[in-house]
Order: sequence, then structure tokens, then C-alpha cells
Amino acid sequence: MAELIKVSASSPTRAVAGAIAGVMREDGFAEVQAIGAGALNQAVKALTVARGYLRVENRDIVMVPSFTDVEVEGDIKTAIRLAVYWSADRAN
Repeated sequence: MAELIKVSASSPTRAVAGAIAGVMREDGFAEVQAIGAGALNQAVKALTVARGYLRVENRDIVMVPSFTDVEVEGDIKTAIRLAVYWSADRAN
């Protein structure tokens, strides 16, 4: 399983996008996790930028969102986990 990419509201978009693209190239699957609206916003922007990085290789990605509970400093929080896969249609 690929390493979990954790995104916060202050995560640099291009850095996260590069991590997503790199994990996809290496493992063919990535998981991105965000807690809160700001973090989710950064994660979605990073996925959009990562698509651009991968398009030059004629590859495209899709993501499937889900909820998951995570423990943060002893508290249970609900996170959104974005599973990222190669698109069956390649680059659209």
C-alpha cells in the first residue's frame, strides 16, 4: 500500500501535487487524507495540479472520496480520504 499523503490547510499545493504524482508513478495508487474544509480545499487543488503534471505523460487520474475516523491528540476526528487511481480512459 502507498504511503498516506496527509494534507493540512497550510500545505503547499504544488508540493502535495508533486507527492501525489510521484506516488502514482511509483505505486500506481495513492491515498490523500484531509481533516477540515481548508485541508480538503488544498487536497482537491493538489489533485487538479497533479493531473496536469501527469497529462504530459498521457496519463490521467481519478479519485474516490470516503470518510474515515482518525485519532488526533487523543480525539477522534472524521477525515476525508481520497483514493487516487489511474483512469481507465487514460488522458481525456
